[in-house]
Amino acid sequence: MYTMSLAVAALMDYGSYYGYRSSGGDYGKYLLLFLAMIIIPLIAQINVKATFSKYSKVNNSRGLTADQVARMILDSNGLHNIRIEHISGALSDHFDPKANVVRLSDAVYGQTSVAAIGVAAHECGHACQHAENYGPILLRTKLVPITNICSRFWYLVLIIGCILSSLTIGTPLIYLSIAMFAAVVVFQIVTLPCEFNASDRALKTLERDGILEMAEVPHAQKVLKAAALTYVASLVSSMIQLLRLLLSVRRR
Repeated sequence: MYTMSLAVAALMDYGSYYGYRSSGGDYGKYLLLFLAMIIIPLIAQINVKATFSKYSKVNNSRGLTADQVARMILDSNGLHNIRIEHISGALSDHFDPKANVVRLSDAVYGQTSVAAIGVAAHECGHACQHAENYGPILLRTKLVPITNICSRFWYLVLIIGCILSSLTIGTPLIYLSIAMFAAVVVFQIVTLPCEFNASDRALKTLERDGILEMAEVPHAQKVLKAAALTYVASLVSSMIQLLRLLLSVRRR
C-alpha cells in the first residue's frame, strides 16, 4: 500500500489528474509533501533497524531465549492455549488471533538478546489485549476486512475516476477513492494505541516478573519505542497523502 501511495503521489506531481496543472508555487508545495512522505517513514525504518541491531548484541543476564520468555508471559496470564511458532523473515513477528499463535521471526525466536525478548513480550501483549477484550484491539479487528479492501483498491478507483473525469461518473469515483484511503488512515489511527499499549504491557511484565534486570529494561524500551515510531511515521505519511488528495480535489 505504501509503495503504491508513493507511485500515485508521483503521478499527481507530474500530471494533471484533476483537470489542472499546478503553478510553480503549488508544484513546489506538492513536491515538499511528496518528499516528506518518503523521508519520514524511511528515517523511522532506518532507526528501528539500527536500534534492534544494536541491542540484539546485548544478551539478557538470565540467558533466556525470546520464545521461552513468550511462553512464560502467556502462561502467567492463563493463555496456555496460545502456541508459539518460528517463522522466517526479519522482524515479521506478530500475533495471529484467529489461529491463537504468536509467531516469532528468525531474529527473535531462540535469541537471548534484550531486543528479541522485548519484541516477543510485545507480541504477547497483543495476545493479552485480545484475551482481555481491550477496546482498541477489538475495534481494529473489526476494521481489518474493510481496510484490506480499501488499501488494495483505493488507487485503482482513483485512476479509473481520473480516466473518466470528463464523464459524470468520474468525480464520484475520485471522491470514493479518497474516502477509501481515509478509511485506511482511520485504521492506522486505531492501531497506534494498540501498539503503544502492547509495548507498555511488555515492559511492565519484563520488569515486574524479573525477566530482565533493571539495567536491561531500558534497552528493550528503546527497541520497542523505535518500533512504535514506525507506526507513527506511517500514519504521518498517510495523512500527508490524504491532504494531497484533498487539496487536489479542491483545485478541480
